[in-house]
Amino acid sequence: MNYKKTYLPHSGVNMLCRHGESSLNIMDFEIIELWAGENAEFCTGDREAGFVILSGEADFAFDGIIWNKVGRRRSVFEGKAYSVYMPRSRTVKISAQMHTVIAVATCPVEVDTQPQLLTPDDTKSVILGVKPCERYNDFLIDERSNAKHLTIGEAWISPGNWAGYPPHKHDEDNMPDEGIYEEIYFYQFQPQQGFALQRMYTKDGSIDECYTVRHNDVVEFPRGYHTTVGAPGYNSYFLWMSAGEYQGFYRAFDPEHEWYAAVENVLKKQ
Repeated sequence: MNYKKTYLPHSGVNMLCRHGESSLNIMDFEIIELWAGENAEFCTGDREAGFVILSGEADFAFDGIIWNKVGRRRSVFEGKAYSVYMPRSRTVKISAQMHTVIAVATCPVEVDTQPQLLTPDDTKSVILGVKPCERYNDFLIDERSNAKHLTIGEAWISPGNWAGYPPHKHDEDNMPDEGIYEEIYFYQFQPQQGFALQRMYTKDGSIDECYTVRHNDVVEFPRGYHTTVGAPGYNSYFLWMSAGEYQGFYRAFDPEHEWYAAVENVLKKQ
């Protein structure tokens, strides 16, 4: 199975990963791209949805409520994100004020929740790891939000560094150390000809892939270990979206490489 896809820019609502028709069982991932004056409707059905404004600015209208001018950054490399959380059984009309690109992740939810507008002030920002495994991470939609199963964030890899190393997985229920959740990465690069390498594998060899990922590529992680390294000289970004019973980072390192976590702890103290 090919776990990698590429988004080809196109006006409207564009489905990239649909549960049951991809490697994923519960998650969907879509890109909404609109030019100034265009609009689109999105129905959540029986799913909760997280909208992340990658670039541009749009109005969100639903149930007689309008959130005006949500967004404002010109690219993922120019400021923190605005996000919108939308519960199940809602229809939202999105109207673009300028060329706007919005990432949408959805998953099933069993309870009614409340819509939520999340601004840069709601973002939790952390630096994860130390060089050569350093990345800057913003948590956008997580257990602090109204979402029940979605966890969404943005990561910027320091040029030439690894992210998510040692390789880790989240496909066994072994809480509180490891939880089961599916995950999707959506990549952007600055300059756009940049690239990264995405490794994913299982111990039994049923998954054993290493992808060259470029601007607008998508990779699904239904199970198995994964880790990423960005090319030197380029700013590498990925939007990471996960869904499962537990929200947050409940993951297990590959035992063969887990020793590096101890080295990293020493480096942090220097």
